[in-house]
Amino acid sequence: MAAVSCQTTSPATSSATEVEVATEGRLHHVEPLSWWVGMNTPLQLLLHGDSLSMYEVRIEGEGARITGTHRADSPNYLFADVEIDPTAEPGTRYLVFSREGDEFKVPYELAARREGSRERQSFTTADVIYLLMPDRFANGSPETDSTPSTLEKADRDFLHGRHGGDLQGMIDHLDHIADLGMTAIWSTPLLLDNEPIFSYHGYACGDYYHLDPRMGSNELYREYVAEAHKRDLKIIMDIVTNHCGISHWWMKDLPFTDWVHQFDEFTRTNNLFSTNMDPNASQYDLMMQESAWFDTSMPDMNLDNPYLLHYFKQWAVWWIEYADLDGLRVDTYPYNEKGPMSQWCQSVLAEYPNLNIVGECWTADVPQLAYWQGGHPNHDGFDSHLPSIMDFPLRDAIAMALPTDSLQWGEGMIRVYNALSDDFVYHDLSKMMIFVGNHDIDRIADVLRGNTARVKLAMTLLATMRGIPQFYAGDEWMIRSKDLKQGHGGLRVDSPGGWPGDEVNYFDPEQLKGDAAEVYHHVKQLFNWRKTKEVIHSGRTLHFGSRDNTYAYFRYNDTDAVFVYINNSRGRKTIPWANYAEITSSLKEGRNVLTGEVFDPTRPIVVGAREALVVEFRR
Repeated sequence: MAAVSCQTTSPATSSATEVEVATEGRLHHVEPLSWWVGMNTPLQLLLHGDSLSMYEVRIEGEGARITGTHRADSPNYLFADVEIDPTAEPGTRYLVFSREGDEFKVPYELAARREGSRERQSFTTADVIYLLMPDRFANGSPETDSTPSTLEKADRDFLHGRHGGDLQGMIDHLDHIADLGMTAIWSTPLLLDNEPIFSYHGYACGDYYHLDPRMGSNELYREYVAEAHKRDLKIIMDIVTNHCGISHWWMKDLPFTDWVHQFDEFTRTNNLFSTNMDPNASQYDLMMQESAWFDTSMPDMNLDNPYLLHYFKQWAVWWIEYADLDGLRVDTYPYNEKGPMSQWCQSVLAEYPNLNIVGECWTADVPQLAYWQGGHPNHDGFDSHLPSIMDFPLRDAIAMALPTDSLQWGEGMIRVYNALSDDFVYHDLSKMMIFVGNHDIDRIADVLRGNTARVKLAMTLLATMRGIPQFYAGDEWMIRSKDLKQGHGGLRVDSPGGWPGDEVNYFDPEQLKGDAAEVYHHVKQLFNWRKTKEVIHSGRTLHFGSRDNTYAYFRYNDTDAVFVYINNSRGRKTIPWANYAEITSSLKEGRNVLTGEVFDPTRPIVVGAREALVVEFRR
């Protein structure tokens, strides 16, 4: 599908450089770049150009018409409502602009949808999601590490700077991800982030419709998705509706003065998510939570503006349709205005009813987290319509349980038991993303102080507990932070072997040694086994508490069961098999998943210190 011809051929444009267009510079942006026939989402074009509000606009070509135009606060914008006939044929139409005898036109593509696009399936509990940060994963195109149109240049020696990882590097290592047993990929944003410093993470968007040229092009992104699909890997796009980057092109000429929240001086959010559901919260605190800025370089978007809200609705749909995506992850979800974001979720799901969307709701408070999941019976009647949420309380429990040898009540593995005992609060356990690490928190190998045995325990929990597992790139090699004192820059380390000239290539299993090899083979074995275990994907959980820093649980359905025993203590433990009689009486002969040995529960079963036992049974 061709993009609007008034865009440059470059995949992204520096905010400091005016876009060169074929119409003498009068039209700078048309967004969305293109559309499709047969869509459910209403189309409203954002049109940006010099004094554009003075022009009339119509569509030349059959099957599409402009039914209304709306002027903005800036004279350089028009918003045009487009109606497309249900029987319209795919093809090129023309946007025709006229004013007192002056007329120009630009092509606009209406493409055919992929067969079955509306019914596309998404990520579920049957998947394992591999999270990676492109700039730190692999460098497949060193020639684009720095570009003339972007401000920050690559400097691999600077922990907080651009290192050169890119989309081609991701494509080059799709086989590595698939071989691990992963079935989906969530990468942090690839769109243009044109801040002069700290731009590598991608969360300060400078152009919502173009990839960062240091990452690749829109066309290469579609190739990436297609190549992933060939390997049965689903692709989840990380999107940000709460804030853009201060270098976004529209920040020099906002459509409306309330397009972003504005204060007399920089005002940072108070991070009080509780104001969204707290009956005692002040309106001032709520305003500061959802309207103040995330950071100095990240202006807070105002989703109460109906034009902006619709912009984001069709933006998400455009990328799903254009790139053939399988799901979305929404950054900083509770920072958004909750009413408009509920409408946003409804709109995207109206176009793709089976799509899964997971929101980052970063709180360790279980009732507050549960509030954000769609369908939850909230006291105030609010429904987010957000299908999935990230299980931060469970992650925190694992991170506090595994590093300790304490046998005090309330510490050690009983923390994980207690975390799962809160499952009654959540609306849908199958729509909870579980994880032991991600790009914003300490790596699990750092949390566990480099203890290989305990890292393997963490991986065992991740592979066998309820929910949708998310795995963080590099944890398969037990990678540790470069410098914990450096915050995110130190945590987000480069993949060894992802850059030409690296001394060792961890993407080559033959080069793995010691702890890295041990953890890699453990991860690969467990997650490839998990791929076909329906009882793990959708089975119920039955768990047993203890005071000895161990944790035992069964995942079971009518035909199968998996028994998991985590010994996080310093000594060998004999499994108290008789304590589990309420379920063990229905089990037939078992198999040790990690060793392949027949499991005989009639004999004393001893599990070594800081070891796990995983056994599969027929019932």
